[in-house]
Amino acid sequence: MHDADVIVIGSGAGGLTAAVALARAGKRVLVFEQHYLPGGWCHSFALEGHQFSPGVHYIGALGPGGFMRSIYEGLGVANDLVFHELNPDGYDHVLVGGERFDIPRGKDHLAERLCARFPRERAGIHGFLDTTDRMATELMNGVSARGWREKATLPARLPTVLRHGWRALDAFLDGFTRDPMLRAILSIQGGDHGLPPSRAPAAMHATILAHYFDGGFYPRGGAKSLPRAFLRQLRAHGGKLHLSTPVTRILVEGTGPSQRAIGVRLGDGTEVRAPVVISNADPRVTLGRLVLPAHLSRATLRKLDRVQWSVSALSLFLAAEIDARAAGLDSGNYWYSRGTDLEEMYRFAQRPDLSGAGELPGVFVTVPTLKDPTKGRRRNLHTMEAFCFVSHDAFARWAGTPQGARPDGYARLKEDLSQRMLDVVDRVVPGLRERVVFRDLGTPLSNVFYCEATAGNLYGTEKTLRNLPPFGFPLRTEIGGLFMCGASTLGHGVAGATMSGLAAARSVLRCSREELLSARGQTLRTVSAEDLIASPPAPIVEAAEDAVA
Repeated sequence: MHDADVIVIGSGAGGLTAAVALARAGKRVLVFEQHYLPGGWCHSFALEGHQFSPGVHYIGALGPGGFMRSIYEGLGVANDLVFHELNPDGYDHVLVGGERFDIPRGKDHLAERLCARFPRERAGIHGFLDTTDRMATELMNGVSARGWREKATLPARLPTVLRHGWRALDAFLDGFTRDPMLRAILSIQGGDHGLPPSRAPAAMHATILAHYFDGGFYPRGGAKSLPRAFLRQLRAHGGKLHLSTPVTRILVEGTGPSQRAIGVRLGDGTEVRAPVVISNADPRVTLGRLVLPAHLSRATLRKLDRVQWSVSALSLFLAAEIDARAAGLDSGNYWYSRGTDLEEMYRFAQRPDLSGAGELPGVFVTVPTLKDPTKGRRRNLHTMEAFCFVSHDAFARWAGTPQGARPDGYARLKEDLSQRMLDVVDRVVPGLRERVVFRDLGTPLSNVFYCEATAGNLYGTEKTLRNLPPFGFPLRTEIGGLFMCGASTLGHGVAGATMSGLAAARSVLRCSREELLSARGQTLRTVSAEDLIASPPAPIVEAAEDAVA
């Protein structure tokens, strides 16, 4: 007797997308989440009354015809969401070596602005952007391939990817420009995949750039609005979410090719049965911990032993009394690098010891209260989030200590790093330090505790070629009835994880994407964040829970 048709482990973007798609298809779905908040990296939390959403900074492809818009509308969640478009004149601001460049909405506008700044590089600019656009389009078409016939023709349908996509971004750029500043501007959004230009596959970088060609958007209410909308649909179709309910084992019956997942065991020992299990946890958790090694092939065990995880980060959460407009801030994000050598940020991220390591080479800064001016707050009180890449190794000595009661050495290092991060953020927003009224720092150990992220990773597996489709971890595992989704499968970030959840549901049902995206009467609403800043609406005040280790 089955307790459900499908069990989903984890309520991140991938898990909830799969859960909603399957529930809408008539399946009885149960979702188990180890955290006390839903959403995985899409959760929001409050610290001393200030709300933060560190896993969602912007989402692309939400304009007319955008693939993320089509997913939200097709799954029936769009009417429960409102997105604020970030400053179209600069949804990303690049601050490199004392110079500033604002990345605007629209590939043509970006090309015009780059050509105006680098007139001698016109041919290379257009060549780079056009090639990037073609690669991203080919990859999107490849993801939607159905059946063996379409998949067999993929090489012929991916000519630009096969020619350029496997090369490192640095080498790819060599074919278009040698200008250090231009290269830095075209590379700095690599922070969204976590690899330096010397190691990032050009195809991976192309998908990031193209994803935001039509601008960036932020969910009204913060990241928590995403799981909230999905949970409304899940419950409307009979699905259930259980919070603070960790899964300790995926139950497998049989041996060899005939073995199948038959359910899960929960932390309290309860066993829940279902013929299909989908895990949104990363492969190290799913296959390395929840599945017994006896059920895995030698090839899978070797793959788990060798896999590298993406970079981790320090996360500085701030609240400051500041006139944001007078300080030159808007709804766009700020990418800061001390110089044009972006490799420096990633070299810093490999250091096993951060004490006395000097000035931080780079930082990403965002102001959620300008992205979402509907948040309840006092006038001129703004929240900010700043991130700096670091390794989990720098905090490994405290990995076995309890959250909330770590030794003094951990607290001292956090305070030192907080001050050094403030020094860099003060370069982005001069005079900010004196106006900070609240601050707290999350570390890679926070990512492990709250998101079950192996080694505190931000993007799942390291996004090198060996970890990307078709070489990475597949959606369908070698165990019958066991599927995976999330940042270590089809793609990372909100968009990549969402697509992976949809693809996992397609694999379970053996149906088309269109059959899953069948909701009608849905229209995703987008409004200008800049217009809301100019004429703020009545504030929406909501409480959330504290959540920083």
